[in-house]
Amino acid sequence: MPLHSRNGGLSTPLLSSSSAPSSNSSSDTDESPAPSRRHDFPDLHFPIPKPPISPSQSYKSLAILSGHIGSVSCLSLCGEFILSASQGRDIIVWQHPDLRQFTKFGQGDGSVKAILTVGNKVFTAHQDSRIRAWKVSRRSENVFRILDTLPTTKDCLGKFMRQSNYVQTRRNHKKLWIQHADSISCLAFHNGHLYSGSWDKTLKVWSLSDFKCVESIKAHEDAINGLISSHGVVYSASADGKIKAWRRTEKERIHSLVGLMEGHTDVSFNTVVVSEDGGFVYGGGSDGYVMGWDRVGGKRVCEVKAHEMAVLCMCVMGGDFLCSGSADKSIGIWRREMNGGIFRVGVIKGHEGPIRCLQASPFSVGGGFMLYSGSLDRSLRVWWVPKYCDRSEEKSADRFLRLPSV
Repeated sequence: MPLHSRNGGLSTPLLSSSSAPSSNSSSDTDESPAPSRRHDFPDLHFPIPKPPISPSQSYKSLAILSGHIGSVSCLSLCGEFILSASQGRDIIVWQHPDLRQFTKFGQGDGSVKAILTVGNKVFTAHQDSRIRAWKVSRRSENVFRILDTLPTTKDCLGKFMRQSNYVQTRRNHKKLWIQHADSISCLAFHNGHLYSGSWDKTLKVWSLSDFKCVESIKAHEDAINGLISSHGVVYSASADGKIKAWRRTEKERIHSLVGLMEGHTDVSFNTVVVSEDGGFVYGGGSDGYVMGWDRVGGKRVCEVKAHEMAVLCMCVMGGDFLCSGSADKSIGIWRREMNGGIFRVGVIKGHEGPIRCLQASPFSVGGGFMLYSGSLDRSLRVWWVPKYCDRSEEKSADRFLRLPSV
């Protein structure tokens, strides 16, 4: 039986077979803790322009989506849905192809800090130090149905009697080691495990089979702002100015530190991404720099002054491209070279506030890519960005994609 949206319109299938995990790896700056320093889209209807000679004018604004009561803090792609969340706790579901609001859902105290899609499940991280697990269901009127809250009540009850299960979080204050003691800022997924990074400086590992917390790592000396998983390694970016690489050993079933990348002195890393081939790691800093390292040797391959203000978020787009969002209200488009270096090929402007989150579609559209950006101006914007490759790519951009106006 087909689903219907709340406004009576016929909806499209909830999740396509091409759905893939999508993570948010950026961090807040407006609510940051006090640090020590402190597939082609079907039936899209819009004329996609042929990339002109000037790359700075080649992007196209397709839609401005509004409706959040607070600043947009994170977003994720979920099949043909776009999920965006705000500091007002509301999560809005936008539906392709018309980019209209499909539904809202949400629960918990404080703002939503991160959204992660894994198959038919959605995980949301919150300022109240909890993770909510949601199921996307075709059979329920409540399409996004709450499954559980992590840590689960069962997991807490099984541990609260033993004093050895408690850790010191602040002076005269203890918590179970499975509980975060501060806002959860980022989420990642790998091989049946969910990873959560928090301003409490810890990285926790959760089993998706039973939602139990299986490991807690004292990962950094300051707040963790970003997480990303790639090729069996999980990378954490922190306000302590370090990006750390973690790998789980199957024999001991614990994570070990396998890499360390350091940035500028007294500069926070707000976000981390990894190139599609897994060969290079890039971090965005509070000083506006984007820095990159060779994953294998750990050698620094680039150090670029990307923005005038802090880099708050980044995403990988189309394999050889990176996007960076900044507090200066701009989005930088970067192409990666063979040696890992990056050079700017475009700048996107239009938001009236800092760019808080970015997400690119993994599929090519009309010789370019769909890019989604969320801002502290409370809007979610949809862009088409060309590949900035060779002239042969321009031919595919001449065809028309049709997207109703919003």
